[in-house]
Amino acid sequence: MEITLALGWLEAVMLAGVRMTAFLFVAPPFSYNAFPKRVKAMLGIGLALAVSPQVVPVYESLDTASYFGALVLEIVVGAALGFLVLIVFSAVQSAGNLIDMFGGFQMAQGFDPQSMINGAQFARLFHLTALALLFASGGYQLIIGGLVRSFTALPVAGGINLAASAEVMIESVSQMFLASVQIAGPLLIVLFLADAGLGLLTRVAPALNAFALGFPLKIFLTLALAGIVFVALPSIVSALTGEAVGLLTGVR
Repeated sequence: MEITLALGWLEAVMLAGVRMTAFLFVAPPFSYNAFPKRVKAMLGIGLALAVSPQVVPVYESLDTASYFGALVLEIVVGAALGFLVLIVFSAVQSAGNLIDMFGGFQMAQGFDPQSMINGAQFARLFHLTALALLFASGGYQLIIGGLVRSFTALPVAGGINLAASAEVMIESVSQMFLASVQIAGPLLIVLFLADAGLGLLTRVAPALNAFALGFPLKIFLTLALAGIVFVALPSIVSALTGEAVGLLTGVR
């Protein structure tokens, strides 16, 4: 029994697998360290086999030196695409950080080795909730679909326009900060008004030491009103998923 294996097909699939694997190691929700690295690598190879009918016809066989250069290039492309998705979903974590900072929880921050983030309670809670919603709503399938469609804009071994990618990343970071403020905005306004009210109370009655009451009051307001932000997270994650897919398919 003889098995004929086309070398061009194998090269194209391996290049696609390298891009897929690099993406899965960087982009949420797959970057979460609870997923073993071996599983991520196997998933990347499996996805590469699935997209082989798309990438093989446009691939031209390379010599050894060019092929190893193409492997490095695909790692860069996959990591860059994953980083774009990471920036988009960092808005949820940044909103949690803002709530922690204005609500008085920032002093209890700690490092989470699974998600590789350094934050307090709401930063980690929002991050884990966003990951859970991605799997519960099927948003991860849209992200993978966007990655698959990226092979149309960026064929294997075709390279990437670094100038355009840097511009997209800068724009994404700006939008991430804006989105984080929009997510946590209602609660931040309430906490700001509480600080302003305590300041006015101190001016009226200096002996009352109203700022000593500020810490428990702000913690109470944060816990009481954080549910409003938490309820809005499903629609926020859905919108961020659509934005991430748009970035994946729009990179050239």
